[in-house]
Amino acid sequence: MIHDISYYPKTIRIKFQQLFGQEALIIRSPGRINLIGEHTDYNMGFVLPAAINKAIYLGIHLRKDQKISLYSIDYQDDYQTDLDAINRSGKLWPDYILGVVKQIQKNHSLDHGFNIVFGGDIPPGAGLSSSAALECATAYALNSIFNLNIQNMALVCLAQAAENEFVGVKCGIMDQFASMFGKKDYLMRLDCRSLEYTYVPFHSDKLKIVLFDTRVKHSLASSAYNERREQCEAGVKLIQAVHPEVLSLRDASEEMLLEFVKPVNEIVYNRCSFIVGEIKRLLNSCNDLENNNMPAFGKRMFETHAGLKDLYEVSCQELDLLVDLVKNDPNVIGARMMGGGFGGCTINLVNSESVEALIKKVGDNYHAKTGTEMLAYVVEIEDGTGVLTKFSL
Repeated sequence: MIHDISYYPKTIRIKFQQLFGQEALIIRSPGRINLIGEHTDYNMGFVLPAAINKAIYLGIHLRKDQKISLYSIDYQDDYQTDLDAINRSGKLWPDYILGVVKQIQKNHSLDHGFNIVFGGDIPPGAGLSSSAALECATAYALNSIFNLNIQNMALVCLAQAAENEFVGVKCGIMDQFASMFGKKDYLMRLDCRSLEYTYVPFHSDKLKIVLFDTRVKHSLASSAYNERREQCEAGVKLIQAVHPEVLSLRDASEEMLLEFVKPVNEIVYNRCSFIVGEIKRLLNSCNDLENNNMPAFGKRMFETHAGLKDLYEVSCQELDLLVDLVKNDPNVIGARMMGGGFGGCTINLVNSESVEALIKKVGDNYHAKTGTEMLAYVVEIEDGTGVLTKFSL
């Protein structure tokens, strides 16, 4: 279903009045794309994400008691608990909110409960980080209504910790960072070790960012995602036995991998080799952007997909098919799978005037080969998390 931009703010205000008889403070927190630099965040490398014009909208209001009352517009479901009895809900969606509350409670005493109503137009399971957007919206909202004065980077870190520790997904920091710090018309080069970041202009006048959704739904809480992280850590340990100064794959070289990892474990070597190469590829791609060399940038996107498919092994037949369908199209500058893997979307840089024709061509071919209707999203780069102040009923 396609909603206009005011759909969720309006719906949240109405539902809040129905459920609680109150006006809500409404926070908008966007999903994200990542142009290049996949799985490098938890290896202390670099990433190049951007916030997009699809978001979670969250309404919040303080209560006088200690209760927490949550309502999901999209699931049409509710959940209640108390501030002093926060545990996993058993139905996942509340856990992204509850995990953030638990993190805040480590350093701050919350003296009142609260009501939350939320919903959004980030397609679930598409690899656009709807979960991180919900975590950031929650963190920002609680920081606002309780006047906690927590800095935005600290909010990002506690949102990540909520997913790591409460939800159980060992994600890196990129998703939450991109949702919080997004800037319209800019990518962000984030150093995932130092957390230093630089805004990189993205000149997209003649290009559109188009996402092709496989409709294969994946969960980042799958064992395969956490297994990749463990394999990278295993490679670092093999190198550390000789080079203790190597703290992550950010510090490793291909020569180290060949000497100390490949003879021991070929699979671990492949995983680590992709990451080391991807970190280098991202830094080179930033030079491409600074020189406005989009063909070179696009070529690196295709190289990333090949590595994710053959070395990191997080692609799938549907993702590979979508990349294969565009790789020889002169109107497609670059394409690759995006996100944790095992489904979700491919991200494509497409000449603006060719978008509609490409969507039809790829969609028809995808349906013919898989029997599944592909979804397509044309996204724009937008600002990050903040209070929504302008909307009308």
